[in-house]
Amino acid sequence: MRDQRIDKLADVLVNYSVRCQKGEKVLIEGRGIDAELIKALVEKVYEAGGFPFVEVVDLAVERALLLGTSKKHCELRAKYDKYRMEDMDCYIGVRGGSNTFELSDVPAENMQVYDRTYSYPVHHEIRVLKTKWVVLRYPNPSMAQNAGVSTEKFEDYYFDVCTLDYSRMDKAMDALKALMEKTDKVRLVSPGTDLTFSIKGIPAIKCAGNMNIPDGEIYTAPVKNSVNGVITYNAPSLHGGIKHENICLRFIEGKIVEATSSNTEALNKVLDTDSGARYVGEFAIGVNPFVTKPMLDILFDEKISGSIHFTPGCCYDDAYNGNKSSVHWDLVSIMTPEWGGGEIYFDDVLIRKDGLFVLDELKCLNPENLK
Repeated sequence: MRDQRIDKLADVLVNYSVRCQKGEKVLIEGRGIDAELIKALVEKVYEAGGFPFVEVVDLAVERALLLGTSKKHCELRAKYDKYRMEDMDCYIGVRGGSNTFELSDVPAENMQVYDRTYSYPVHHEIRVLKTKWVVLRYPNPSMAQNAGVSTEKFEDYYFDVCTLDYSRMDKAMDALKALMEKTDKVRLVSPGTDLTFSIKGIPAIKCAGNMNIPDGEIYTAPVKNSVNGVITYNAPSLHGGIKHENICLRFIEGKIVEATSSNTEALNKVLDTDSGARYVGEFAIGVNPFVTKPMLDILFDEKISGSIHFTPGCCYDDAYNGNKSSVHWDLVSIMTPEWGGGEIYFDDVLIRKDGLFVLDELKCLNPENLK
């Protein structure tokens, strides 16, 4: 008998996140996961009157494809997948896998070609812009290991995080969205960080279960050339199967002019992918009350309550700052006391200290008010 929590999650994804309507075509893509959630999603799409289409990807097979890929090969893959994606109304991407580092030995050059020639045109230019979409991870022993807990405990945690009342969170975000859209200057201060930039004139976008599960962030983008100072990220990050710790970026007039980490060479290879990779495309504030520590999975880590992420690479079209890149690398800094604390200022006014909002109109986003 299927775990009833799987059916509840499938219902959230189909009927809340992508809001499937009668007659709509829904692409369900499973990467490195078992069949139970995929089957539940297919059933829910049928119940909603939609037409489900399914692709299941084995990550070991994807690794084999990437090891021998080329620009021409990626162009051909993109050609066929673009045709399919353009015909879809909704997209549900479910990602998992038993080995977080499955792609770690794929050459960086191959990953850059894949990102530029396949991922960007298929996903950024079509899926993000033209479909109702949601992406999520699915629990497995590898994720539990990264979180430092048993598989059973992680599954309980996962379903709490992914099926919380996102409509309540959405309403609570209204005040922060309004404040961000009135703000010019932002300053971030924490150990190893003193960074200033402008967000003037750029929309703030609420994320409360419509595009990611788990969810819980509000994002905008810095004015492209306004970023100055230094930021140190205290959450580890995985990119192309390579783990980075203590990433530190120094900015002058928007551009990353110095970048170091536990793997500085690999970090700079990513930032040299194209001309936009050394500029920032997103600034976001995380508010999910159930996500409190990093686990090397960005769909969770970027939602950590009391965190921010500041993202080298491409901006989103709905928070457009003009920066284009095949890179979009969400990097997270946690500002709770356990992680060294930190402060966020909007136009010289303190709005969050040590991970908690201090303005009365924003306190509804503090953890005790969202659980």
